[in-house]
Amino acid sequence: MSQTPPFKVFSGTNSRYLAEKICNSLGCELGQMNIQHFADGEFAVSFEESIRGCQVYLVQSTFPNSDNLMELLLMIDAAKRASAKSIVAVVPYFGWARQDRKDKPRVSIAAKLLADILSVAGINRLITMDLHADQIQGFFDVPVDHLYASSVFIPYIQSLNLKDMVVATPDVGGSKRASTYAKYLGVPLVLCHKQRAKANVVESMTVIGDVEGKNVILVDDMVDTAGTITKAADLMMSKGALSVRAIASHAVMSDPATERVQNSSMTEMIFTDSIPYNKKCDKVHIISIADLFADTIRRVYENKSISSQYLL
Repeated sequence: MSQTPPFKVFSGTNSRYLAEKICNSLGCELGQMNIQHFADGEFAVSFEESIRGCQVYLVQSTFPNSDNLMELLLMIDAAKRASAKSIVAVVPYFGWARQDRKDKPRVSIAAKLLADILSVAGINRLITMDLHADQIQGFFDVPVDHLYASSVFIPYIQSLNLKDMVVATPDVGGSKRASTYAKYLGVPLVLCHKQRAKANVVESMTVIGDVEGKNVILVDDMVDTAGTITKAADLMMSKGALSVRAIASHAVMSDPATERVQNSSMTEMIFTDSIPYNKKCDKVHIISIADLFADTIRRVYENKSISSQYLL
């Protein structure tokens, strides 16, 4: 690629680690931005180089706290006012996606609200990965490139050369995702049925399927407090599983998740680096998605198909 490409990549504060990897893969420099913070917590965003007529890619996951989302919105607005040709939001982890429907009266649908906010702010396209629900793509009136972490997880799973493997899901809601993995790998599918006492608290869990003498791969889109996935791992080990590993796209890992994973009977917990994970846990393994996003950015800019990105 040329040293001065007609596209530029910029990053918010807490996703800079990933944006730098993406730029290394693209062979370009990360764009210069200045984010000035004021005493009351407010901040201002400015581009420190011309972006007039450029296709601008803004890398920022919108994980809590809400400053990450606000940074992205201000970057979008600044790029629009600086006469960028087009603005592409690169959001590896799309926050608030669990609020994608009205599951009880008088609640917000935050995922739809954020889609509207990003569109009004001025994005022309969204590139994201493993939304909590695929239908969130339909909340946007701009093109959405929805990537899947399976393209990095599948090669890793295959490299383990596990015998008698089964794919499992920690809850019935993730059965479609786990079923896709199971079909691709040609192995049986096991389900866990859970009942919640309240949010982030699992009351009871049942395994549907045979795990005795099997190496289990638990599949999920994100791990928050790790209560469900560690309970599922412990339950499967008690049912005679040889080992339990878990893959999840997004390492939300709110306390006490790290402690729960470390103390569980799980052999390994594999995440992508869509969210920064800076805590210490011997069982956590991080796989980078930088090359996946870099290749997608390159294909979008060159108006090429991205369908080859999808293994599943």
